[in-house]
Amino acid sequence: MVRAFIGLGSNIEPAENVQKALRLLASQVRIMEISNVYSTEAEGRPDQPSYYNCVVEIETDIPPEELKQTMLRKIELDLGRKRTEDKFAPRTIDLDLIIYGDLVQNTGGLILPDPQITTRPFLAIPLFELEPNLILSGINLAIKDVAARLKGEKMKLLKDYTQLLKKEILHGKRD
Repeated sequence: MVRAFIGLGSNIEPAENVQKALRLLASQVRIMEISNVYSTEAEGRPDQPSYYNCVVEIETDIPPEELKQTMLRKIELDLGRKRTEDKFAPRTIDLDLIIYGDLVQNTGGLILPDPQITTRPFLAIPLFELEPNLILSGINLAIKDVAARLKGEKMKLLKDYTQLLKKEILHGKRD
C-alpha cells in the first residue's frame, strides 16, 4: 500500500460537490485524513465564485496513472465536471493526484510530485497540515518551508465545514 495525496477543489456548489467527491473517493480507497478546507479566490478570475480546497491523504495499491485516469476522472465526470480549453473555467470538482509515495514521474500527463505544490498555497498549506515533515521527492524541498513561504493570507479556513466532513468521511457519522 502507498500513501498518496489528492488535491480537491470546487467552485460550483462547492460545499455539496466536495462532500460528494469525498464520499465517492471513500467508497473506493481508504481515506486516512482530510486537511482543513479553505475558501480561496479563483486564480486570475475575480469574477468567478470562490473555491473550496483541501487535500486528502489516502492509502492505495492502485497504480498512479490508473488512480488518476480511472478513479479520479470518473468521480469528476460523475459530478458533472466538463473539461474545456479554458483550464481556469469554473468546475463542479477538480481531483488532482499531487503525491504518490516517493514516486518521481513526468510521463503521460502525470507529473509527481505535482509542481504546483510549490506555487499554490491551497495545495502546500493543507499538505503541510497532513504531513509536516514531508520532503518533496525529486526537488528535495521541505513542505514546511514551501508552506511558510507561500503563507495563506487569502485562504479562509472553513472550520465547521471541515469538522462536518471529517465526522462523516473519517468517522462514518452523518447528521
